[in-house]
Amino acid sequence: MAIIGFIGLGNMGGPMAINLLKAGHEVKAFDLSQSAVEHLVSEGATAAASAVDAATGADFVISMLPAGAHVQALYLTGDAPLLDVVSDNALIIDSSTIDGATAQKVSAAAAERGLSFIDAPVSGGVGGAIAGTLAFMVGATDEQFAKAKPILECMGKNIFHAGQSGAGQIAKACNNMMLSILMAGTSEALNMGMKNGLDPAVLSEIMKQSSGNNWALQVYNPVPGVMDGVPSSNNYQGGFQVDLMYKDLGLAMELSQQSNAPVPMGSAARSLFSLHKAKGNGGLDFSSVFKLYQDS
Repeated sequence: MAIIGFIGLGNMGGPMAINLLKAGHEVKAFDLSQSAVEHLVSEGATAAASAVDAATGADFVISMLPAGAHVQALYLTGDAPLLDVVSDNALIIDSSTIDGATAQKVSAAAAERGLSFIDAPVSGGVGGAIAGTLAFMVGATDEQFAKAKPILECMGKNIFHAGQSGAGQIAKACNNMMLSILMAGTSEALNMGMKNGLDPAVLSEIMKQSSGNNWALQVYNPVPGVMDGVPSSNNYQGGFQVDLMYKDLGLAMELSQQSNAPVPMGSAARSLFSLHKAKGNGGLDFSSVFKLYQDS
């Protein structure tokens, strides 16, 4: 079993680290939140006094942080950059959702030191993190991917080798842009049906059995009361926040500009989520964009 330094124990990172413990690995856990660390310790982890402490002597270092600036500071530009302390044979796995350029920059800096850094963002939400069914989109060499896969399989069900460094982040940006478009479109169609007297549960079933079928209808219906166990039926609490979707759409817009790839629907979706966020809904689940249509 491996020694794993895990940095970032939030809604996603905490459950991911717990699944590593369940698989028998030794986890040295660090987070700025002491309560998050204490929770991991109660599950069997060892508390690390700092990120440096978590990374020192680890076979794998896994990070799950809010943004690219945090990742760059952790590994490169902070007061105690981890690239200065990670063991030569260790593999660094960053599962944060950041821009591909930052992932490539940190990976290149690691390579210059003879170290290995890969990007492995996830999809599947908090539920997937808890259940250990996440999808990982990995940017790595073949050798790095082969080394990382057994560790990632402790936390996820579908492990994809998207390509070389940065490819995982590019795949994540494409996926989440599509997700935002699907959720906005599904909300738009359901609202129109409801405004014209249709029962949203009946309309949802019709579309699920027709060409309009999609993930939102199947497992994440945005209309309150149509589906049990989803944020829309819990006042849009839990799940994937509007603030995070807006951030991810910003990454997609940056990518589209860098690659000259037109994204008119992605841009429209970002405008919708921007408006929804501006109305004070940033802390709600992203399916709450349905409220934007209802309130119009």
